[in-house]
Formats: sequence, structure tokens, C-alpha cells
Amino acid sequence: MLYVIYTESLTNYTENKYIFSRTSDLARLQLLQDQGRLLTAGLTPRIDCYDPGKIGFNGYTVIAEFDSLESAQAWIKKNPYIATNNYTKVIVRPYIILLP
Repeated sequence: MLYVIYTESLTNYTENKYIFSRTSDLARLQLLQDQGRLLTAGLTPRIDCYDPGKIGFNGYTVIAEFDSLESAQAWIKKNPYIATNNYTKVIVRPYIILLP
């Protein structure tokens, strides 16, 4: 089944933490992609634009296939941002495509 994972990061989040964690985070997303389990993954900017500059990003959203809600929750718990307590909110929910 598909699951949507939505995260929000701390407001005092810094560029250095983002750079440090991004490589291992992208590798985890690439693995889902390589396994054919990733529907989409994207960043959520803090302001309404593609390049928020130093204002940065609020978190990200992932929609991917997992065996169960528990396995989706376990996957996000291994996220490098979770390990550094960088998220204020993490939501994991089942997801059903309506269109297209």
C-alpha cells in the first residue's frame, strides 16, 4: 500500500544541518526509487517560491509503497533529520490515488 509521509522541520534549522543530512537522506529516497516503491518526494519551501534562499525549507513529503503503516513509520524513524531532532512534526498515513 502507498503511504504519505509529511514532515515539518524546526524553525531554527540551519543550512549546515541540511547539507550534513541531505546526502544520506537522498540515498534512502534513491533506494525506494530503485526498488520501484517511490511515487514522489519533494521539499516544502517556507515561502511560496521554488528557491526560498536562506529562508529554506519547512520539511518534505514522500509518497511511497510500504508493506504496512508500521514499516512506513520505521522507515521515517531512520531519517537522519529524526536522529538530530530536526522535525517538529512527522505524519504517516495510508494514501490512495484517486486521479489520474
